[in-house]
Amino acid sequence: MTDESPRNAAAPADRPERFAYFGPEGTFTEAALLTLPEARQGVREPFTTVPMALDAVRRGDADAAMVPLENSVEGPVPTSVDELADGDMLLITGEVLLPVEFALLVRPGTALEDIKNICTHPHAHAQCRRWLARTLPHAHVATGTSTAGAAMAVADPTSGYDAAIAAPIAGERYGLVPAAESIADRPGAVTRFVLVRPPGPPTAPTGFDRTSLMAYLTDDHPGALLEFLTEFAVRGVNLTLIQSRPTGDGFGRYRFWIDCEGHVADARVGEALMGLRRICSDVRFLGSYPRADQGRIEIRRGTHDSDFAEASAWLHAIRSGHDL
Repeated sequence: MTDESPRNAAAPADRPERFAYFGPEGTFTEAALLTLPEARQGVREPFTTVPMALDAVRRGDADAAMVPLENSVEGPVPTSVDELADGDMLLITGEVLLPVEFALLVRPGTALEDIKNICTHPHAHAQCRRWLARTLPHAHVATGTSTAGAAMAVADPTSGYDAAIAAPIAGERYGLVPAAESIADRPGAVTRFVLVRPPGPPTAPTGFDRTSLMAYLTDDHPGALLEFLTEFAVRGVNLTLIQSRPTGDGFGRYRFWIDCEGHVADARVGEALMGLRRICSDVRFLGSYPRADQGRIEIRRGTHDSDFAEASAWLHAIRSGHDL
């Protein structure tokens, strides 16, 4: 895969950093972006789709983009995963874990019993389905491209929508008030967002890092998946996510999104990636970056960097005929 993207570079000192994000204003993505001090001090621009936000970085119109990647209830966000895998190269440089709280937002003066038509995003609908069936069983639910877009529509009294299921921040942006709060069927849901920049050197290791990549099977044969999982297992690298995605080249052809603990600069992770590259038709490195939860990584005996260095020195001694 070719890399035609601009190289990673800091914004010129005479202007603030520019951040693209999946919009419009009032999305959970904007809320995630606002947790970063550099984004609060920079220029933020919403885009109506994830690909548009990422393409702004590829063109050089933005220095970074924030997009949703995974939800603890609904799983990975296919549009983000596939766009990072298929589009011109970009690197994940950070992540944000954001608790997802849904509210039923209405125009001031609208009572709960007046609500007949609701607008929201499909993921939000899925996470509030039981609450809706129990509380507003006769309401019709339409889905759109974003929860914030739903709130924007409800703010227009001519839209035909009485309420939106969205983030509380959307109510603040569009002058809506909550008819009900914390309406998700599963309290405590979390969405993982990633900050993406042009290609360049990975961020420095922190000791609580995550590495993301997309691996392509060379061919479909018994044990193919086991072969490349073994590359991680034998080096003590723990996987935090693995998901198959179709390549688009026909039925039965898949690639695998993989997140693992550790940094590409760690010997165990680097050697696992080299092993994977030998047996896969392609591997796209998507970044090594600090984990938002700063979770401690348990490094097994024999997989510390010093263990790999000692083993390499031992092999070099054998090959060179030196005393062991």
